[in-house]
Amino acid sequence: MTRTAILIACGLAAGPIIGGLVSGMDRILTARMQSRIGPPVLQPFYDVVKLLFKEPLVVNVWQAFCAYCYIAAASIALVLFFLQSDLLLIFFVQAVGAVFLVVGALSSTSPYSQIGAHRELLQILSYEPLLVLVVVGFYLETGSFKLSDIYAWQHPLLLKLPFLFIVLGYALTIKLRKSPFDLSTCHHAHQELVKGLLTDYSGPFLALTEIGHWFEVVLLLGLCTLFWATSWVGMAVLLVATYFLEVLVDNTTSRMTWRWMLSYVWGVGLTLSLVNLIWLQRG
Repeated sequence: MTRTAILIACGLAAGPIIGGLVSGMDRILTARMQSRIGPPVLQPFYDVVKLLFKEPLVVNVWQAFCAYCYIAAASIALVLFFLQSDLLLIFFVQAVGAVFLVVGALSSTSPYSQIGAHRELLQILSYEPLLVLVVVGFYLETGSFKLSDIYAWQHPLLLKLPFLFIVLGYALTIKLRKSPFDLSTCHHAHQELVKGLLTDYSGPFLALTEIGHWFEVVLLLGLCTLFWATSWVGMAVLLVATYFLEVLVDNTTSRMTWRWMLSYVWGVGLTLSLVNLIWLQRG
């Protein structure tokens, strides 16, 4: 019971702390790539605290309810990850939170929120099948969906699941709202979308969505650690390299259309997944 309570507390603390630090490092890396100094690494925390103390204004009560559901689902998914629970259960909970975020945007009559919500649904349709295939790859190699069994595997999974790691990279780019897949909302306001999915969120409720996003970032980075769970050094190197490539792609590619995203992610992602899964079956 004590160990479980500690893991739950670690999961609830890891989202805001690690997620906020990752967001701060993201801003600094982006600034350096653009020949700027950039904000301090703690700037995301300053922004969230400022939002939390602003007057709570929402379009309707349903929007506020969806913001609470989103952060609740994101935090529960990360806690389940720390408890080394079932991967399928974790991604089901995470998907429920993503849907609540979309429903909250759809409850507004703003055209920016409406367009952002529809694009977010398309992005969910793009990355969720890929995440499921990655989980299936873990099962075919280790024989279990349980994180405890996957972490106990004696060999680096990256050697057997290289294409699925690339597929996870596509999903990670979409979930991190990085270019070229920052279609529904992103950290850089687009002229035709303003803030897209989050246009009508403000004050404490916008802070909740940002903290919820941090939980999701930590969850997906945790999924990356499964590919090299045999060594802490290898795990750290893989995480740093993966996130650096995400920031690099964000700063060197232009935003594309949702049609291109669907055709490219499904075409390349599903092909790579099937090739890797067939390779596992025949191996």
